[in-house]
Amino acid sequence: MFHIMRPLLLSFGLILVSPTAFADTKPNPVQMHNSNTVWFENWVGLANASLVVASPDGTIERVEARNGTPVYRLSGSAIDGIYQFELRAATDKEDTRKQKNALRIQEDDDAPKLMIPFYRTGFFVVERGVVITPEDVEEEEEG
Repeated sequence: MFHIMRPLLLSFGLILVSPTAFADTKPNPVQMHNSNTVWFENWVGLANASLVVASPDGTIERVEARNGTPVYRLSGSAIDGIYQFELRAATDKEDTRKQKNALRIQEDDDAPKLMIPFYRTGFFVVERGVVITPEDVEEEEEG
């Protein structure tokens, strides 16, 4: 009877193991926009975010979001050009290397967990006062 049960036990073990494969995936937020707002979807596993946006004239704006995606909104007098951003957030993954080093220094159960940081840079384009997708822009012919 053990020989008959062995394949079932092995397949059951695979079912139990497979969800951990998803736990090791890295966050991969996707940049989204509408006419006056930039945000990120697929925000799974991220928190305590900071989005720093530099406009073409050098103005720097910071948007903080403890939970969920940070949302950047253009002001009423948006300047046309390329806006660069820096996105930082904490993942829900613990940095076990740093955690072990910190625990050597402080043997306290209430010590804050050291989380692996998430970092990404990018840009978006504003034309005629609205956020656009650069691929959608067609060059106007001069005539």
